[in-house]
Amino acid sequence: MAQVQPGADRLTHAPSSHPAVMSPKIGVLLANLGTPDGYDYWSMRRYLNEFLSDKRVVDLSDWIWQPILQLVILTRRPFASGANYKSIWNHKDNESPLLTITKAQTAAIAKSLADQYGDKVIVDFSMRYGNPSTESRVRNLVAQGCEKILFFPLYPHYAGATSATANDAFFAALAKEKRQPAARTVAEYFADPAYIDALAQSVERAYAQLPQRPDVLVASYHGMPLRYLMEGDPYHCHCAKTTRLLRERLGWAAGSIDTTFQSIFGRAEWLKPYTVKHVAELAKAGKKNIAIMAPAFSADCIETLEEINGEIREAFLHAGGTSFTYIPCLNDEPAHIDALVGVINANLQGWI
Repeated sequence: MAQVQPGADRLTHAPSSHPAVMSPKIGVLLANLGTPDGYDYWSMRRYLNEFLSDKRVVDLSDWIWQPILQLVILTRRPFASGANYKSIWNHKDNESPLLTITKAQTAAIAKSLADQYGDKVIVDFSMRYGNPSTESRVRNLVAQGCEKILFFPLYPHYAGATSATANDAFFAALAKEKRQPAARTVAEYFADPAYIDALAQSVERAYAQLPQRPDVLVASYHGMPLRYLMEGDPYHCHCAKTTRLLRERLGWAAGSIDTTFQSIFGRAEWLKPYTVKHVAELAKAGKKNIAIMAPAFSADCIETLEEINGEIREAFLHAGGTSFTYIPCLNDEPAHIDALVGVINANLQGWI
């Protein structure tokens, strides 16, 4: 007789040899960009190879790009990137801050949904690059009886190199399942009122703790090649709208929040203004006291903790700035969790 797994039921009219059937569940799979397993050379090389080999990230032909990547970039960049990760690493848990924060977000969302739906909804998370992989988490949800899965890339703004590639990995994982669950993907939520309100609350909290109001607030978004905008990627427009909605929610005058773009890679022209240059220009123009936030990141990571609070801070101070305030990402702040749960509930309509 076939053994019955925990959480599985024997079908009343099925023969004893029939495999046990899990009680139907709904899975919610959160997804973020990814993290290396460590900051050593080989961990960084594996992670960067997976990330930079993604056609959504670098869309050059393999015969052009792969020799450059394998023979030049991946021989040197893992050392520099590893040092950057080491400077922000969560040594207590031996993991990157992004992983630590994503775990906390997942636990908070799982608790909220459990309060609403009991054990009918299972919440998990995956990373597009590194571990836990999307494929492994989809497999785990299916094994727990999830006949429906809501896939939620934690990117407020759509971009081919973030939301789309996350969805690609999700659909590729579904293609390997014998019993394929019904699936939905969550669209961008850059204009969601609860998300905007959570951003505004984070600004208000930070400003309330400062002895002097900053001259300007910089909203720094992850950059992308200008060519992608010309080819139809809406990311730039989504970012600009978030800045406008945030300013309106705060009740500030036009021009009080600057939209900039960071993390430039390669020689192609990217979305401008570049954050690192813009903050230096602000300092030289007499705006010596600035605050900066990163609305496109749902969790603090290498681009915020090391790049913004390191490289970009140094550029501002070197140019004559005197006060630089970094406003952390929303992370697992209650207002952010409520906003994410609201998005999830809207997308679960008709399923539960």
